[in-house]
Amino acid sequence: MAIERTFSIIKPDATRRNLTGKINAVFEEAGLRVVAQKRIQMTTAQAESFYGVHSARGFFRDLVNFMTSGPVVVQVLEGENAVARNRELMGATDPSKADAGTIRALFAENIEANSVHGSDSPENAAIEIAYFFAGLEIVG
Repeated sequence: MAIERTFSIIKPDATRRNLTGKINAVFEEAGLRVVAQKRIQMTTAQAESFYGVHSARGFFRDLVNFMTSGPVVVQVLEGENAVARNRELMGATDPSKADAGTIRALFAENIEANSVHGSDSPENAAIEIAYFFAGLEIVG
């Protein structure tokens, strides 16, 4: 199994409810390590750029407004098959369809306020990590 890195965001709905530690406990108990982390207030320009792939979709403006509505925790997770493992741990985007014990089943408020974001591929993980972190900020 390959050790890799993935990108994770703990979204405003979760930071507002002080769930950062509980969410990271799920990652850590599953063998992922937090190797970089910072709490930020995403600007509109940052959110529009980061989620630019969705700019033509009807939910884009709501997504940008949500992601800028409060602090988020951006982080880099490392471990065996980290991208796939993180996506398993997050659960389905719609928390009503997420498997029991997943982060979204445990903590999400609804399909939009679903507590976490995670990269969907190693290639996107590298892009997303570089968007928020300089190489020296990642400490394995």
